[in-house]
Amino acid sequence: MLKIDLKKLIFFLALLITTDAFAINFEGKFVQGHFIIGKTEPDTKIWIDKKRVKVTGNGYFVFGIGRDRKYDVIITKEFEGKKEKIIKKVKKRKYKIQRIDGLPEKKVTPPKEVYERIKRENKIIADARAIESNLTFFKNKFITPLENAIVTGVYGSQRILNGKPKWPHYGIDFAAKEGTKIKAMLDGTATMVEPNLFYTGGTLIFDHGHGVSTLYMHMQKIFVKKGEKVKQGQIIGTVGSTGRSTGPHLDVRLNWFGTRLDPMTVLNLKK
Repeated sequence: MLKIDLKKLIFFLALLITTDAFAINFEGKFVQGHFIIGKTEPDTKIWIDKKRVKVTGNGYFVFGIGRDRKYDVIITKEFEGKKEKIIKKVKKRKYKIQRIDGLPEKKVTPPKEVYERIKRENKIIADARAIESNLTFFKNKFITPLENAIVTGVYGSQRILNGKPKWPHYGIDFAAKEGTKIKAMLDGTATMVEPNLFYTGGTLIFDHGHGVSTLYMHMQKIFVKKGEKVKQGQIIGTVGSTGRSTGPHLDVRLNWFGTRLDPMTVLNLKK
């Protein structure tokens, strides 16, 4: 008859339970530009690299990996006085080159008289992206902002405007007719509503909690006010060609604080 050491069996089972319970589960890939949700025990402290991040009452947290990040992600977890480090390698991506011609020269290389305006507008955008609220909408599934969306510009592509190399593109461009209705991709609160920014024209920013925000750019009309709470699928405005644009389209972006992420990682779309 097989003899079982009861004490060893109990220890082994306890070890399995403890290891499983204290693990962090990740939804998302450790790839440049990706959006990642973590799940751990409630009342856990989490650091991403050296940044302390919020953890929801049921153990969710969120972070993102920048377009050009080359080094590992270090996740530090503290639970019941014990600290643990998890190191994740970041996979590199190859990015496309996108050439756009026919832009007004002042939009490619702005005249000195608008430098202060651009600087002021950049600060407004940065302030909205820096918000760290307790909202937890970031955990929910996103929807596409347009019906029958056609992707014409992708995240990360190196942009050459009128033959001049410029900043990479940090969003997704959707081609659409002017006046096409735009839907909110996720529940959130409008933290920035600007009808006429120099580069992005009619622009909206929504806060979804824990540093996660979305941007909608080049809009013709905006139907929400700053501070307004919106529901996923709500019509928030219409497609336009405002700001630096060669034709009607919608540029949408996803951020984790100042880190620009690929919206494709949360939208079920094919490039």
